[in-house]
Amino acid sequence: MNELLNKITSYNIFNYLLPGIVFAILAHDFLHYPTIQPDIIIGAFLYYFIGLVVSRFGSLVVEPIFKKSRFVKFADYGDFVAASKKDEKIDLLSEVNNTYRTLCSLFVLILLLKLYAKLEQKLPFLTGWDTTILGALLLVMFAFSYRKQTSYIARRIKANG
Repeated sequence: MNELLNKITSYNIFNYLLPGIVFAILAHDFLHYPTIQPDIIIGAFLYYFIGLVVSRFGSLVVEPIFKKSRFVKFADYGDFVAASKKDEKIDLLSEVNNTYRTLCSLFVLILLLKLYAKLEQKLPFLTGWDTTILGALLLVMFAFSYRKQTSYIARRIKANG
């Protein structure tokens, strides 16, 4: 267990665990979804997973919307890799940047969850399908996350080679 705790980085805490905990609390307190876990170990893994989902949603949905709307502008990835080698602080700034994106994603997902709850009231045939819908959405999201991560690895190899 100590070895596992030693491997947890600030990125894991601020981009996965913290957003997962906040999402669980908001979903429980405001939307009455049973997300709070009495067992601390199960809770930690569940909150981490929820945070991972929130983060991936931010990467796949929120970030592209912000880019297309020109709300944010990214530097060329090759320039980012080269600059990161010269300035160690860029990695920290990028981590903080991802935390902000993840928090934006968290609030979008809370709003979408609230919208789904309202939709479920108006469309009773949705009742009982939430697990299936969630499973399908998670499958699609993680498939696209895998593709995006593979692309980043290939771009990083190209930028270093």
